[in-house]
Amino acid sequence: MLNEKMVKLGTESSAIRQLFEYGKQRKAEIGDDKVFDFSIGNPSVPAPESVNETIRELIEKEDSVLLHGYTSAPGDMAVRTKIANYIKETSGIEAEASNIYMTCGAAASLTVTLTAIANEGDEVILLAPFFPEYRVFAEKAGFKCVVVNCREGDFQIDIPVLEKAINKNTKAIIINSPNNPTGVVFSEETIISLAELLNRKQEELGKEIFLISDEPYRELVYGDVSVPYPANYYNNTVVCYSFSKSLSLPGERIGYIFVSPRCKDSAFVFAAVCGAGRALGFVCAPSMLQRVVAENLGKTANINVYNTNRELLYNALTEYGYTAVKPDGAFYLFVKALESDAAAFAEEAKKQELLLVPSDSFGMGGYVRISYCVSTEQIKASLPAFKKLYEEYNNG
Repeated sequence: MLNEKMVKLGTESSAIRQLFEYGKQRKAEIGDDKVFDFSIGNPSVPAPESVNETIRELIEKEDSVLLHGYTSAPGDMAVRTKIANYIKETSGIEAEASNIYMTCGAAASLTVTLTAIANEGDEVILLAPFFPEYRVFAEKAGFKCVVVNCREGDFQIDIPVLEKAINKNTKAIIINSPNNPTGVVFSEETIISLAELLNRKQEELGKEIFLISDEPYRELVYGDVSVPYPANYYNNTVVCYSFSKSLSLPGERIGYIFVSPRCKDSAFVFAAVCGAGRALGFVCAPSMLQRVVAENLGKTANINVYNTNRELLYNALTEYGYTAVKPDGAFYLFVKALESDAAAFAEEAKKQELLLVPSDSFGMGGYVRISYCVSTEQIKASLPAFKKLYEEYNNG
């Protein structure tokens, strides 16, 4: 017999992927410019030219066998050292290469980390709305998922509600800031309150609770917004980072795990990460890409396009009458559906060729996610459709 759970996962793609595939089919039928696909968070701006320059230099100057050969299982030591030094410079934490494990993007980082810490009966708290694959990764690792809603209105963490959910079985909490799907950045006040709560609960329960910080959007913020680094506020923090969004390299699958040296028994936590990577087959992340990202730390693709799209879309939709929290980061707008059933609303939007992801798979009903990492021309062309959709609900 096959593993029925895996068969189900393989035959029932995520709501995001389903909508993305529908969009490709619809574009083939009526034309690309007539379908407004806001389904998937695929960066629409090119990688910085420095990335291409680094690749060219490596190919032209490095020994091909060494360049494309295996690194050590946790990653190339020189690369890990550069990343650790960058973390030290930007956060003040005394990071070392021995705290860094290179991975095939944030998905691998999360899967490895969850597998490293999970024991039978453990629970992980997911703060809704959350990236749907968190549930897949956590359950495969053996966790029971406990969903806690963030505050509606600003989507900051609802600390009193979270406190009620923490119990003797709680092993970890996953946070994501800037957030997918809301674009909200957790404030320093929120992170401080979270750290205080977790420290109090650790003492009360006599156990460690891990804070897993999923950070593919850390550099994608607008204006003077800053993103607090959770490891500076809470010792038992593990950071799962990806270069997919910051450097516009989603298909290259490159990232890392940072086990804070302030974690209790951090060397053993890192050993568990290495063991989980080995058990899952996630050893030696793409070797050339390790070298590429090490030379481009702190750089980003040109996010001005995303900011233009954010302002244009948010201002227009709220003017029409839609309700949304203005995002401070990432490239998503989380919009209140015009009826209680978000999936039904998303189906109605399809009639206007608007492809919006209903929020049910994000652990919270009543909203749709709009990925505005598209061309500004698409944003402009879609606005009459958004206006017509609103008018149909309110003037029908």
